[in-house]
Amino acid sequence: MTDTQTQQIDLSTAEGRRGLLQGDGPVCLIVKAHLQPVAGMDRFQPAGFPEIGHVIYDAPRENGQVEKVCIVDSPASMANHLEAVCLDGAGSSLHPDLAGLPYVRCVTDRKRGEPTQEDPLDTVVCTSLSEGHRLASDYFLDGLVDRRWVAEQKTKKKRKGNQGEETTPAHWEGTVFREKLRSEFGIVEVAKDKTYFIPPQTWWSIFRTVFKYDPNSLVHGVLFAREQIKISRFLTAHLEAFGASRVGRSGVKFDRLGKTVSGQPIFAVDEQTAREIRATFVLDLAMLRSYGRDDHGLSPEQKGLLLDLALWKIGRLLQRPFKYRTGCFLMTERVSLSTESATPLGDAPPTIDIKESIKRCNFGDQPVTDVYYPADKLYKPSTDASAEASEASEEEVGAEEAEE
Repeated sequence: MTDTQTQQIDLSTAEGRRGLLQGDGPVCLIVKAHLQPVAGMDRFQPAGFPEIGHVIYDAPRENGQVEKVCIVDSPASMANHLEAVCLDGAGSSLHPDLAGLPYVRCVTDRKRGEPTQEDPLDTVVCTSLSEGHRLASDYFLDGLVDRRWVAEQKTKKKRKGNQGEETTPAHWEGTVFREKLRSEFGIVEVAKDKTYFIPPQTWWSIFRTVFKYDPNSLVHGVLFAREQIKISRFLTAHLEAFGASRVGRSGVKFDRLGKTVSGQPIFAVDEQTAREIRATFVLDLAMLRSYGRDDHGLSPEQKGLLLDLALWKIGRLLQRPFKYRTGCFLMTERVSLSTESATPLGDAPPTIDIKESIKRCNFGDQPVTDVYYPADKLYKPSTDASAEASEASEEEVGAEEAEE
């Protein structure tokens, strides 16, 4: 597709956006948004960590000059913000525009203790839109689907020559979600729960399965560590401040009655000023096209939904002032869209009829998957050994994913 043909693409229509997904289409779609603090303020607070502070680096410019650039939010943090706009407030329900979009919920018993058949199991622990590892979180993978109630059972058992009786309490049982996914992925198990082989053609079923349960995981990427399945981000976002300068100030915590262990500490607070604050969103169209070909993998309608969902998220994030953190309340000043060759495609995110995009994918009447995690296991205190194993698992995922 030539630059002239790209310029003629109308992003305001579904047919126009599908033009970006043609085989000769651009490699990526780039959305740049120039932001500024609300209320005309100069200062804002970037992301930072204790004893590390904010990340500021020297970026090379023309004529051997350098410019101070501050990372306001990493791609992992930006993914969190983009997922937050999908939810209706602080709860676990989807924004009304996304009704019918599949995602996974981890649910548990209403009460701790012995499970009962009457328990509706409707206490939501988290969803794949709020968990950092999305569909690959252990909250879902270790839970049960297709659950069924098993009544108390008594079985005879010999104990040291005497006939005894053993009682199995009533409980819920079902298929472990991890096993269900492995089966639908079609991967080959080489060593039980340890080593897997992925034939090249199997990736088509992997893409279809992930899309079936949680299209959002294909937008922001997902990593199944045990299965060695990693799908990169289709949408990568950065938030940076150019011409940054540090503003240091102090704070103090008062403990007038002496009831805390911290006493009355004085602490430093770092903020920034900048010449320009810019959010950059890169949509990898070439990678999205690779998710389906002919009758394999994702259909054009399914790939179109992923593109529309990414653009809908960006539009939601930028259309009104957004609080990235307490001291970082930013509003959009101007926006530009282009391809990797700087071919302009507009000066505002297109208005997306996301309801129609979801409808075209025919997800059915039950798009949400509930995965049951028994309360007695969910709230069971971790042993030192299991805690160490969990930390090791996080290290395998990598620092970027752990940040989410």
